[in-house]
Amino acid sequence: MGVAAGVAACDAPVKEPAEPAFKYTIDSFADLKVMRYRIPGWESLSFQQKEYAYHLAEAAKYGRDILWDQNCKENLRLRHVLEAILENVDAEEGNADYDAFLTYAKRVFFSNGMHHHYAEDKILPGCSREYFASLMEAAGVSDPELLEIIYNPAIYPQRRSTETSGDIVKNSAVNFYDGVTREEVEKYYASIADPNDPEPISYGLNTKVVKNEKGKVVELPWKVGGIYSAALEKICEELSKAAAVAENDIQKRAIALLIDYYKTGDLRTWDKFNIEWVKDTLGTVDFINGFIEDYNDPLGRKASWEGYVNIKDFEASRRTEILSQNAQWFEDNSPVDPRFRKEKVKGVSAKVINAVCLAGDSYPSTPIGINLPNADWIRKEHGSKSVTIANITHTYDLAAQELPNSTLKEFAYSKKEIELAKKWGTIADEIHTDLHECLGHASGQLLPGVSSTAMGEYASALEEARADLFGLYYTADPKMVELGIMPDPEAYKAEYANYIRNGLMVQFTRVELGRPNTEAHMQNRKLVAEWCYEKGAKDKVIVKKVKDGKTYFVVNDYVKLRALFAELLAEIQRIKSEGDYQAGKALIETYAVNIDPELHKEVKARYESLGLKPYGGFINPEIRPVLSAEGAVVDYEPVYTDDYLGQMLLYGKKYGTL
Repeated sequence: MGVAAGVAACDAPVKEPAEPAFKYTIDSFADLKVMRYRIPGWESLSFQQKEYAYHLAEAAKYGRDILWDQNCKENLRLRHVLEAILENVDAEEGNADYDAFLTYAKRVFFSNGMHHHYAEDKILPGCSREYFASLMEAAGVSDPELLEIIYNPAIYPQRRSTETSGDIVKNSAVNFYDGVTREEVEKYYASIADPNDPEPISYGLNTKVVKNEKGKVVELPWKVGGIYSAALEKICEELSKAAAVAENDIQKRAIALLIDYYKTGDLRTWDKFNIEWVKDTLGTVDFINGFIEDYNDPLGRKASWEGYVNIKDFEASRRTEILSQNAQWFEDNSPVDPRFRKEKVKGVSAKVINAVCLAGDSYPSTPIGINLPNADWIRKEHGSKSVTIANITHTYDLAAQELPNSTLKEFAYSKKEIELAKKWGTIADEIHTDLHECLGHASGQLLPGVSSTAMGEYASALEEARADLFGLYYTADPKMVELGIMPDPEAYKAEYANYIRNGLMVQFTRVELGRPNTEAHMQNRKLVAEWCYEKGAKDKVIVKKVKDGKTYFVVNDYVKLRALFAELLAEIQRIKSEGDYQAGKALIETYAVNIDPELHKEVKARYESLGLKPYGGFINPEIRPVLSAEGAVVDYEPVYTDDYLGQMLLYGKKYGTL
């Protein structure tokens, strides 16, 4: 629940112009583009801070193999074959089959496995099976079983199953369960959970569920000495080096707890780490490292491995600090039932950051905002941290300026709408992200006895919708102008128009024709936009228009749209607070999943005519030690490599452990 996913970049220009000498987009293939980002503020860090960031980044990158294996147990096997071919077989320039293989390899690297990183469907090679086999033979690899896995669409068809008729545990390719059914898993966790525990354990967060030799359902921990031990040992080694040069004692205590957690697998220790981590609001360098988000688990329990290293943008953080200081006002004035509001908002901290290293589930595709920790009781009693990732969002904008076409011109109905977006789009979007992360995820509370897992497979989409709606509602509030955050009372309209346009149309460019909408963030946006379109139809709040044979959705009444956002926010908060699974399921399945086939076909055709890529991701700068003549490290400097495939192969060699 803790991230805001990256979306298609806003077309409005930012103040910073694109620099001709630095090309942001470095590769594109299939439906993907790969960019590189800069690290503003790196030069201002002290040597100690740079060293701290360096070791945190090394620790983050050592978790890469864990995510690959979590996504599907055959992924590392596949990756090793792709690496062997790319490293040992000469490229066949001009050969269509080899080009198709190369595209497949790049897609698999981007998705950390054989399933699309967003749509979750299996990626199939564009070259023939026979040609792929010849490349394997040339690389000295023989694996007929793997070839069958690669080419048979019926084997591991989806990473996380979205089929409503079958067993979503058995039908998911993720490597979180083996030989168990959904019913058996849910029965097992129900037997060990204590509904009266005021500090409930996040059961299942760091384990694989299997049956032992006696047929009993058991958990196998991801820890040193358990599953993923080799990778976690390297992570702990680098974390220890980072702790030795940490900025303050809180960071040192937090890292010590994290290492202890990796060595024991004890989820109480994980909670202690998060409580300590939340306290560190003074450090310039910060990080995320662990089994964190549960989006990939069909049951919303198992967490994918993720790493992130960042430095604070002090100037830009003034905006989020104002939001943090006024968190109680926003909670008290929220349009939800007072029973579901927090009586006292604790420890909400927010900042704008610049990424230094992306890893695991944040690499190459990364969120643009993060709010953690995820445990509701920790957020209520100890607070949370929220970040907006400035250099990532700015890279999206600057990369868009390198292109001749834009989705704004294609999908906005009028010149007035385009001008509104160009004037206020970037700042309004950033403020919405701030509100989503800083206050949206941190708002509200569960009623006593309601489990944080009550919403099951619908939890992620509903939580993202709740945070989005909180942000949308307050983006238009006069308080935002009063606080000096929103630059103009009319600026919010750019975000409203963009959100509806994206939720009802533009985002469908990411979904294959004939397929449902399955990704949690996309379901969230469709749910919000379509619900408001339907409920506001009588008052013509959002109007569907056709011009020159093209469909458009236009916000006709911004004030009433805000009222609809408030109404839906109140209902989704009620659903979560009361644990109303059936109501949550009804919202998702009614508004979030099914796409009108004719509209879908039109949107895809219009987008494809622009020559754009719907998904974007990033390679990392290489943080390299600078040595003195005597061989001592005297500095650390970022090197902005532009070789996507080269970084993938380098990471396989340098950080491969499993």
